[in-house]
Amino acid sequence: MDNNLLTESIIGCAIDVHKQLGPGLLESVYENCLMYELKQKGFSVENQVAVPLVYKEIHLDCGYRLDLLVNNTVIIEIKSIDSLLPVHTSQVLTYMRFAEKKIGLLMNFNVKRFMDGFHRYVL
Repeated sequence: MDNNLLTESIIGCAIDVHKQLGPGLLESVYENCLMYELKQKGFSVENQVAVPLVYKEIHLDCGYRLDLLVNNTVIIEIKSIDSLLPVHTSQVLTYMRFAEKKIGLLMNFNVKRFMDGFHRYVL
């Protein structure tokens, strides 16, 4: 599937979850509901995927986990916070680099209108 169509489908699923649940819930609720919706659409979805960190010769297998990885292509970082900060963008971009994925979606579900809390990143 084309990456633009893939991200459009993912965003559509996220909008459906937000419409059904609204803002104010825990990130884990949105993560599980979005994962359900994506699987219903036939996507391969992994959650809490460990991302190893390599620094020079040191391999660290701890610490970083992707909220969702769709079709082994798109990283989704889910938030449920008052407002996104620049550090959240940095977090997604770092995860994309470490996981060697070109597309990342940052989704804040704690907003009235979902698209006000959504960002797409491409490396």
